Amino acid sequence: MFIVASCAILVAMLLTLVRAFLGPSVWDRVLSVNSFSTKIVLLIGVLGFLTERPEFLDIALVYALINFITTIAVLKFFEYGNLGRSRQSLPESSD
Repeated sequence: MFIVASCAILVAMLLTLVRAFLGPSVWDRVLSVNSFSTKIVLLIGVLGFLTERPEFLDIALVYALINFITTIAVLKFFEYGNLGRSRQSLPESSD
């Protein structure tokens, strides 16, 4: 059963890689890389269960936290062009 789950996760990872390469915008590419990383977390958890190594769950949780922080940082960089500035410090536009 877990072998089937691992294969399904690998197929889903392949589909997200296709989306990352063919995505029309930067946002599609960033979200597909985030989805790919989430599937890596799932794969680490399944492989840890298959090999009876519970410490893989700790590794998967750390990887998920790094994935979350990295995604937020990349999205902020593409939105503002800088990681140090916030929305309040940007000059107001007179549209």
